[in-house]
Amino acid sequence: MTENKYKGSCLCGAVQFEVSGAFETTDACHCNQCRKWTGHFLASGEVPRSSLSINGSENISWYHSSEKVRRGFCSKCGSSLFFDPLDTQKHHWIGIALGSFDTPTETTLGQHIFVAEKGDYYEINDGLPQNEH
Repeated sequence: MTENKYKGSCLCGAVQFEVSGAFETTDACHCNQCRKWTGHFLASGEVPRSSLSINGSENISWYHSSEKVRRGFCSKCGSSLFFDPLDTQKHHWIGIALGSFDTPTETTLGQHIFVAEKGDYYEINDGLPQNEH
C-alpha cells in the first residue's frame, strides 16, 4: 500500500511543502484572527509535524498571534500557510491552509469553529457541525 503525498506552495512558489499521509482533522475557523489573517475564514487541515517537509523555509515569516500560537506566511508574496501551536508536547500537529495545496487533498471539511466570531456578510449553511469556540 502506498502512502499518500500531498504537495502545496505559496502563491509565488518560494515556499513549497509536502505532506505524507492523511489529514487528522479539517475545519473552517471563523475567529477574528483567522478572518483578518486570510481575508475570510481559514479552511485548514491538521497533519502530524513529522509528516510535513518544507522547501524554502527561509521564506517563511512567523507571526506570534498569541502566547500559544504562531502563524506562518510567505515573506515574499504574503500567502497564509501554517497555523502552528507552540506547545509541541501537547500538540503534535501543525495546521496547513487547505487552499495552499497544489494537488487534490482527498478530504472535506469536518466542522466549523469559532462561529460566534464569524463575519456578518455570510451564512454557514453546509450542514457541518458548528462550534461556538
